[in-house]
Amino acid sequence: MAPGVTPLLVFSLLFLWTSPAPVLGGANDAEDCCLSVTQRPIPGNIVRAFRYLLIKDGCRVPAVVFTTLRGYQLCAPPDQPWVERIIRRLKRFSAKSKRHSS
Repeated sequence: MAPGVTPLLVFSLLFLWTSPAPVLGGANDAEDCCLSVTQRPIPGNIVRAFRYLLIKDGCRVPAVVFTTLRGYQLCAPPDQPWVERIIRRLKRFSAKSKRHSS
């Protein structure tokens, strides 16, 4: 193999492994799916939003995607207690801000 091909191949595989897989034939073809989820708890204070990506939406890995304050998207397992706590906190915060803005 040529000397310059190996780094290019490694970079290509790394990019493909970390890129979200597009949903094929799901409810929204433009939506991304998670390839895996983290089992490591995400600090709730860095999360500003969440959304579900489920099997019924055409994703192979069910996940909650948390968007951080810096705009990163992190995939988490929807059935974990720490994930449910973060979602409850975000919903409470959203309900409070809606009451204060009315």
